[in-house]
Amino acid sequence: MAETATDLTAKIDAAVDRYIELLTSGDTEAIADLYAEGATVEDPIGAPVRSTRAELIEFYGLVCNLDEHTATLKWKKIAGDTAVFEFHLFTKAGDAGFEITPIDIMVFDADGKVKSMRAVWDPATDLKQV
Repeated sequence: MAETATDLTAKIDAAVDRYIELLTSGDTEAIADLYAEGATVEDPIGAPVRSTRAELIEFYGLVCNLDEHTATLKWKKIAGDTAVFEFHLFTKAGDAGFEITPIDIMVFDADGKVKSMRAVWDPATDLKQV
């Protein structure tokens, strides 16, 4: 039986929620599991594109290995194979706390795995020390 667009929407919706949950729990392996083989991550847009599992684990480890990291979903929109969502990320390393509110654009395959992720934010203006 063929999947419907509603089935893919449900998979995408669950994947975005899981992504936010995993950014808080700090499970880099599980975050990498959300991605399809050969998926690309450009975070922020203009940064070098990461496309291997090892690169994804290393990248997400930059956040997940900090003393504190909490992600909170602000909103999400899903259309076809694409999700766009904004979330607030608070991190802390020692006495230094930082916050950012990126907008991520994720494109998914038919299995609900992320094929590409591009994060819209500017390190010069959007990363704030708190």
